[in-house]
Amino acid sequence: MDRVGKDVARELKRFGPASGMAPLVAAWPEAVGTEIARNAWPARLARDGTLHVHTKDSVWAFELAIRAEEIGRRLGELAPRRLVFAPGPLPEPSPEGVGEAKRTAVEPLPEHLARAASLVRGIRDEDLRNIVAKAVAMSLAAAESGRSF
Repeated sequence: MDRVGKDVARELKRFGPASGMAPLVAAWPEAVGTEIARNAWPARLARDGTLHVHTKDSVWAFELAIRAEEIGRRLGELAPRRLVFAPGPLPEPSPEGVGEAKRTAVEPLPEHLARAASLVRGIRDEDLRNIVAKAVAMSLAAAESGRSF
């Protein structure tokens, strides 16, 4: 939770002081889930109690507008009077999150590399053969582990 606290403070500075925003911003990722939090973020709380949420694009704005009531329920007692979604700037992903994704990647084992080399041996272009072999080996490793890329 410490990383979220730093991100919340940084984002609040960007949007200026707004009464009630800190608890909303802190609760947002858990309330809406990782996927929505990556593509939509609370931007400001208007005087009338409307929470303006920036989205990645208009498709996300449309989808979340349809789900506004559900999102309000998920926010519980922190729910604003009204939610409005519109395309706008989103926070930068934290560098810590990027590093974690790299550390958890599945690495192909020697048997995956050998199987991949066997499957692509008919490709004449050496560069293409190497690229396809790498992709096949990663796919084999991911399938065996039950995880995706």
